[in-house]
Amino acid sequence: MRAWIIALVLLLTPVAASGEDAWQEGWDAYDRGDFATALSKWRPLAEQGHAAAQYNLGVMYDGGKGLPQDYVEAVKWYRLAAEQGHAPAQHNLGVMYDNGQGVPQDFVEAVKWYRLAAERGHADAQVGIGYMYSNGQGVPQDDAEAVKWYRLAAEQGEALAQYNLGVMYANGEGVPQDYVLAYMWSNLAAASLTGVDRESAVKNREIVASLLTPDQLLKAQELSRTWKPTPRD
Repeated sequence: MRAWIIALVLLLTPVAASGEDAWQEGWDAYDRGDFATALSKWRPLAEQGHAAAQYNLGVMYDGGKGLPQDYVEAVKWYRLAAEQGHAPAQHNLGVMYDNGQGVPQDFVEAVKWYRLAAERGHADAQVGIGYMYSNGQGVPQDDAEAVKWYRLAAEQGEALAQYNLGVMYANGEGVPQDYVLAYMWSNLAAASLTGVDRESAVKNREIVASLLTPDQLLKAQELSRTWKPTPRD
């Protein structure tokens, strides 16, 4: 059983601030697929220092929405937003350093930006820094730290974190080996993931289930049924 990470979050930030009319007009345009108009509304806000607009421009350059894909420009806008404390931008900037997209690959920088976002409660960034600790990239390898960050994200309902936490419990990495909790986290992940990711979670769940006694399996299933996510502060 292996842990893994999803790459990039290409979601826009629906936050209104100064320039609210232009902001909303940009959202309306984006929703109907008129990316050129969305850009024309958001770019002036971004140039005025509007962090969410800067992030959205980064997402559009990153995904090639309404303009040619350009990772260097994406990094530019992510950085401007990230430096203002915008957690999704901090996460995505970390991913760009992690993958070497628009910047030279630099795991130390990736960890820096993941950590800033993770400390703000950003679940995907918590998965990202957990993965870096799991693999010793940009930080010394430390399973206990990996578990710490995976758990924070898993408790918010982040399915990849739940998967990875299940792996850690199954293998006894960073935590005492516990097949009941491994089953619980794998089962929760399987309920939310799709495609091959779900197939992997289901496979892990079944492997762990084969190692449980009937009473332990009932307990693990009950823990899964009664688990509730903890919203971030």
